[in-house]
Amino acid sequence: MRNRYLDLLRAVATIRVVVYHSTGWAFLTVVFPAMSVMFALAGSMMAASLDRYGPAAVERRLCRLLPSLWALVAVAVPAMLLAGLHWDWTVLLWAFPLQDPPATGFWLEGLAAMWYLRDFLWFVLLSPLVLPLFRRLPVVCVAIPYGALAVLTFAGVTPPPVVRDLALYGGAWLLGFAHHDGMLTRRRWWLVGVLAAAGAAWAVTHPGPRGLDLNDIPLANALWSAAFILVTLSVTPAVRPRRILTVLNARALTVYLWHVPVVLGVVRFAEAHGLPVRGLIGIGWRLAVVSVLLGAVVILVGWVEDVAAGRRPALVPGARRPAIPVSPAPAGAASPKSQLSVP
Repeated sequence: MRNRYLDLLRAVATIRVVVYHSTGWAFLTVVFPAMSVMFALAGSMMAASLDRYGPAAVERRLCRLLPSLWALVAVAVPAMLLAGLHWDWTVLLWAFPLQDPPATGFWLEGLAAMWYLRDFLWFVLLSPLVLPLFRRLPVVCVAIPYGALAVLTFAGVTPPPVVRDLALYGGAWLLGFAHHDGMLTRRRWWLVGVLAAAGAAWAVTHPGPRGLDLNDIPLANALWSAAFILVTLSVTPAVRPRRILTVLNARALTVYLWHVPVVLGVVRFAEAHGLPVRGLIGIGWRLAVVSVLLGAVVILVGWVEDVAAGRRPALVPGARRPAIPVSPAPAGAASPKSQLSVP
């Protein structure tokens, strides 16, 4: 049975990411740390899949993830090659991006959010090894990524992006394991308070180039997000099923993959034609256009998520199928059972 509350969190996180990239509003990273929430939800689902399917859960997860990526790559990679991208073996990483594939031109920025899939792949591949360790030493395992991130921060070390992100979001993924195993039902307010206070203090004393945008302050991001996850995943309120939740959850990956190219394209068009980009007017019309264009993209390529999940493809998920009328049997007609011969 689906947990509609988790569907609600995923839908809000998806919308928040789109709005953030459309507006640049830094406060959104504090009000709702969407990426950490998405990793926590994914960790919970991955633990459930491993319990149900064992190591085969890795293949199932990859089969649901990669086709939507390939749909975008089928557009982006030929466009980059035509624009002058040099062909070598690293271009093949777009099929399975365990590290950042090469990009150029418009797509250098348009595919900037692809780091999420890169990290997601690593977490999925590592989960069969990490889940048993987590269940033996849950507190130690959860503490490791936060400790590693603190060491990297205090030492001033700049590791490869994958290593940094495993430390930054690994704690959220493991908190997803804890949620699946029912470890977050007891809310420890003292821990929530310590994490939130530490994250806020670090952010205020170490602001990034965009101020208190947590995306620029990894340690504050991780600590604040941990507190947020401990609160939001400790409850399971009743949420009524809504069509919008069905659509956003069935098309969350499509929206995430395509929203940055759409946002960037709208901004480039506005700048080229002298249209307002900033301010309430600029942000308002851009959000409206981005929403319409993303809706069109969802209709055009969102069905790939249905195919990947083994569902019947649909232009818009959640539509009710019309009932097929059944003609009543003629009066006096014998039922199939009465026509059987009785020995």
